[in-house]
Amino acid sequence: MADSPAPDLPPGGTGTAVATAPGIDVRGLRRAFGTVQALDGVDLVARAGAVTALVGPNGSGKTTLLLVLAGLLVPDAGEVRVAGVDPVTQSRAARARTGWMPDAFGTWDSLTAREVLTTFADAYRVAPAAIPGRVEDLLATVHLSEYADRPAAVLSRGQKQRLGLARALVHDPQVLLLDEPASGLDPRSRVELRVLLRRLADEGRTVLVSSHVLSELEEMADDAVFLSRGRTVAGHLGDDAAAARRTWRLRALDRAALVAWLDASGVVWRADADAADGAVLLDVEGDAGAAALVRDAVTAGVPVVSLAPAGGALEQAYLALDEERR
Repeated sequence: MADSPAPDLPPGGTGTAVATAPGIDVRGLRRAFGTVQALDGVDLVARAGAVTALVGPNGSGKTTLLLVLAGLLVPDAGEVRVAGVDPVTQSRAARARTGWMPDAFGTWDSLTAREVLTTFADAYRVAPAAIPGRVEDLLATVHLSEYADRPAAVLSRGQKQRLGLARALVHDPQVLLLDEPASGLDPRSRVELRVLLRRLADEGRTVLVSSHVLSELEEMADDAVFLSRGRTVAGHLGDDAAAARRTWRLRALDRAALVAWLDASGVVWRADADAADGAVLLDVEGDAGAAALVRDAVTAGVPVVSLAPAGGALEQAYLALDEERR
């Protein structure tokens, strides 16, 4: 995006916050493609006013789930509510409340960025008088104003991603479904995307984001849902992460003294193969366990330099899933 901070996005062109509405509620969702069971009993809750990360490996069912939520696939079984309505039986109402951003832009390449947004605003029945101002606001928000009258065909992948986000926002939805929204974005644009999604959630919207880049999700997500082989599986994020068993990276000025103390204390450790500073890795029960470890090491005279999680809460929760080890 551009060098300047993202301007405030006036919801629906009014500048008022979205009233908190029901988020996403999925129960027992199943969807098969022939003999392939893509979704096999998914349960999911995404809160309004929060960013929820959808995490899982390739083939876990993330995109299929998002397509069902967007009303583009009909489930075989289960209950789905998006902003309080059923995308199957109340498709028009559901789509009016939902902004969908697929992982690939997909549009008429001969249309300009402005024409793309104008066309979709009209399709979503935005008031005609409000469309020009809405389009200008969105182009500014995603820093595409200078490309407004260029054909979409000449936009870079990152620019198309930003246009896709603007397209998802054009009708002021209550729920945002984003599939790999940071794909193709440069580092500055990734930061601005996180800021924008955080602001949208703070306005009361429900934001569900799927991404393979866990560090990106870590910095914006309030909650997480983990998918594996078409099923939701247990994971930890937020307040749970503070008490969960995690891998920590411990470094001291005197590695020999550190190792000797760990061995004498019966603490199981392993060398950090990715570090050249003599740090060791060990599994600790939550923040309280980490604090106790530092206290005991310092009391024993070990010159501790640092103790920090070896990875983010999302990454560690994902790596801890037994489902992915089978």
